[in-house]
Amino acid sequence: METIEIVGLVAAILTTASFVPQVFKAWREKTTAGVSLTMYLLFFVGVVLWLIYGIHHQSIPIIFANAITVVLVVLMLIFKVKYK
Repeated sequence: METIEIVGLVAAILTTASFVPQVFKAWREKTTAGVSLTMYLLFFVGVVLWLIYGIHHQSIPIIFANAITVVLVVLMLIFKVKYK
């Protein structure tokens, strides 16, 4: 594996992991009062597009990061609607 791919994987892990505390907090506290629905909807579309891009270019870091981020964003959107 090339060094730049390792850099991409580390970046993917860090940026994707940054969403975990927010999702966990929303789940634990059963509130998403400080979360913008519009922001998460736009972000979801962007992440899906990045996933498509990563699949097209067969880039493991991009596919990995965005596939997991899609799941986390979907959870936040579900929490936003459920805990409204």
